[in-house]
Amino acid sequence: MKRAAAAALAALGLVLAACAPAGQGGTAGQGGTGDGGAASQRKTLTVFAAASLKGAFTVLAGKFEADNPGTNVTLSFAGSADLVTQISQGAPADVFASADTRNMDKLQGEGLADGEPGNFATNTLTVVVPPGNPAGITGFRDLAKAGVKVVACASQVPCGAAANAIEQETGTTLRPVSEESSVTDVLGKVTSGEADAGLVYVTDAKTAGDKAEEIPFPEAANAVNTYPIAAVKGARNKPAADAFVEFVRGPEGQAALAAAGFGKP
Repeated sequence: MKRAAAAALAALGLVLAACAPAGQGGTAGQGGTGDGGAASQRKTLTVFAAASLKGAFTVLAGKFEADNPGTNVTLSFAGSADLVTQISQGAPADVFASADTRNMDKLQGEGLADGEPGNFATNTLTVVVPPGNPAGITGFRDLAKAGVKVVACASQVPCGAAANAIEQETGTTLRPVSEESSVTDVLGKVTSGEADAGLVYVTDAKTAGDKAEEIPFPEAANAVNTYPIAAVKGARNKPAADAFVEFVRGPEGQAALAAAGFGKP
């Protein structure tokens, strides 16, 4: 009798389980996975940000997720001009953070910025050279010397536009052996030994560690880049997008940016 009763109870349990509504799996600690249901309820926030923001925004994304349980922040880094092109072509972005106002203005001009962008940081250029400074670079004008292999950003990229402004200001003409679509690519050419010098942001020089040496130059103060941020029109996660923009411009965001070497907006 006991065996028959146990079998009957087991069969009843299977019937009840089969009749349970979909999506009501087990919870943590009750024999079910628990994590699957929680993961399905998490919302994704997609942030497109200038390549020079990679270090700072990676830190900020982690802090934002911790402060906003249930939100996953997906980061996409590239040159600001490339990001605008991607958004214009329909790439799903909730937030855009540019390394200059020109590319943000372009996004606004296409009606793709939601609301008025807000400035959140500034950055300036510096020269980086391989360890030991084999070409003997001492300042910006040395980059124009014959035989010096210089790498810079393309002119449509914010770091390239800043370099062009300094060229005009100083009457110096650079002849880069390579023009890159992002400042991180410029740094990579220098740290790999493919170039004698490169023009990058001070924040990127800070991340290079002992793989490169920094050669500051005073003329950089004449071409300071201002970084704006805005939610993207049609954002799939508008509440989180607005919250992230405020977070970046708020005290915690500003502290993280300052630690990465960015200046105040």
